[in-house]
Amino acid sequence: MPQLKYEQIADHLRARITEGEFGPGDLLPSGRDLCEQWGVSRATVVKAMDVLRNDGVVVARQGSGFTVVETPVARPAGRRGVGPRVSGGRPFKRLGTPCKEVPPDRIRDALHLGPETCALRRDRMVLLDEGEPYTLVSAWFPADIADACPRLAQEGPIAEGTTRYVTRETGRAPARATDIYTTRLATSDECKQLGLPHPAAVAVTLHTAYDQGGRPLVCEEGVTGGELWELTDSYSMES
Repeated sequence: MPQLKYEQIADHLRARITEGEFGPGDLLPSGRDLCEQWGVSRATVVKAMDVLRNDGVVVARQGSGFTVVETPVARPAGRRGVGPRVSGGRPFKRLGTPCKEVPPDRIRDALHLGPETCALRRDRMVLLDEGEPYTLVSAWFPADIADACPRLAQEGPIAEGTTRYVTRETGRAPARATDIYTTRLATSDECKQLGLPHPAAVAVTLHTAYDQGGRPLVCEEGVTGGELWELTDSYSMES
């Protein structure tokens, strides 16, 4: 299905932000300039900006237009659905440098990888509002995705979010996902990063997203201290 004009504008601006043309806090082209460039109405440009704002990419500055967010948001692993990224999103920080390594068995199986096959690992710490650690997330990307999306191997955050970036670069969008919830004792390193005593119980979410053809796009393992983890489901019981 061809993209609507506002979607084209939003994707065009996402790409320019991700490629570094506009950095955190930078002012984006004015609504008037975008209307002239794309030959569209003001309402179409506003709709495009609403998409970017819901994705946590831009913020409105009264009297000056839209700027790139200075503090991007990310969601914990699991329960993604199709809602905007700012829904459930929290501030986060990147940890370490992304690298290719052989993943643990549970990640390998989720990504349908061979025994000694490497995947690209990206770590982030999702934060509470006060800046304290909330969830430690390790995202693993199979080699075909990592090779097609070179920015995944860079240290900084991807302003548009990795899901949008991977979709834009590969044409493969997530169509379904599986979330597995378990509990275990945290490792000493996890306790240190999450600020937990050792030993400590943690809840683990294993989230795997698949494209329309059933090929894995990413597997994320989120580790959350037991006292912070909560899962609430609301559903109908009518027949």
